[in-house]
Amino acid sequence: MPRQLGYAMMGWPICNGSMKRDRLLVIDDVPDNLWLLRTLLEDEGYEVITASSAHQALNGLLPALPDLILLDVMMPEMDGYELTRHIRGMKHLPFIPILLITAYDRASVAKGLDLGADDFIHKPVEVEDLYARVRSLLRLKHSIEERDQIARQRQDFVSRLTHDLRTPLVSADRMLGLLQEGALGALPPAVQEVLTVMARSNRNLLEMVNKLLDVYRYEAGSKSLSLTPLDLGSLVQDIVAELLPIAQDKGLDLVVANVSSGMIVPGDRLELRRVFQNLIGNALKFTEEGKVVVRGAVGDRSVSVTIQDTGIGISKAVQARLFQRFQQGDSQTQGSGLGLYLSHYIIAAHGGKILVDSAPGQGSEFTVVLPLTSSPETAMIGAPPTPSNRRLRALEP
Repeated sequence: MPRQLGYAMMGWPICNGSMKRDRLLVIDDVPDNLWLLRTLLEDEGYEVITASSAHQALNGLLPALPDLILLDVMMPEMDGYELTRHIRGMKHLPFIPILLITAYDRASVAKGLDLGADDFIHKPVEVEDLYARVRSLLRLKHSIEERDQIARQRQDFVSRLTHDLRTPLVSADRMLGLLQEGALGALPPAVQEVLTVMARSNRNLLEMVNKLLDVYRYEAGSKSLSLTPLDLGSLVQDIVAELLPIAQDKGLDLVVANVSSGMIVPGDRLELRRVFQNLIGNALKFTEEGKVVVRGAVGDRSVSVTIQDTGIGISKAVQARLFQRFQQGDSQTQGSGLGLYLSHYIIAAHGGKILVDSAPGQGSEFTVVLPLTSSPETAMIGAPPTPSNRRLRALEP
């Protein structure tokens, strides 16, 4: 019989009967403890991998990802707290529950939980307690996996459906265009008017479908950027010129300040054009009187472009969810709820951020900040970014 070294055998629960054999990683620098834990857990039907140090555990973590990590807190070189922090810092890993095994007091337990551990068990360990906590954390792990799988299946379904919708919409757009051009003969004015409405509605739907497709490509990490030296000033000026007729039709002033050629950033021209068309277009859409000002500034490490309007403004409650998918403001004029979500993805993929400053009745400011140099990880779009949402003083012209 091996020495217990802090582990007290109090009973043997019945095998959980799970069809899936869960893999557990047990980390402890005491061989007797490793042997005992491995024996207990293998008797329950688990596949058990052991490591006698934090470095050994990290080296073997990726080749065979465990479903649960049981980790002794007190170890030489790198203790359990530091290892927990290190594992939680590996953002590419899926969720793996961590069960801390400790003889420390409550304050130390709280420290471990704050660093990312999911549960703890005190020494001397009671076997029933050990089994119960392992089962509980594995249920948490599997429930998260099931939730993620359902989310992936739903997104895959919507992505496929959206892709299949695009083809007939494109065909309809072309056919309506031919009819408007008189390809099948002259049409009465009333029919022309109906075709115009139909074509506009079809284009709006096609635009929404295209946005949805791009959203799912971004979220799947399959949308790559083509970063080249880009004259951001010239790009913004071109977009302002394209949108000027909309401002004139509404009686608004569309003003450009400190946006000139020479504002060079590494960027994907098509994607950044989409962002600024959306932001400036939104400013014009939600402003009924006054002006929209597009203002640039160049810093030591970044370039910023601010779009300021005198529109209806945005409440704090709406700002909190502004960059989430399918979220819309309180205005009567609303879109698909995808424009800002997609814009935030694109800017984050460039290594930048979008800041918003607004209050109801006082207009809004959206500021895009882009770095002057790119990093390798900005070439591929991955996990959803966290929106930057804070008060921002207006840039001086």
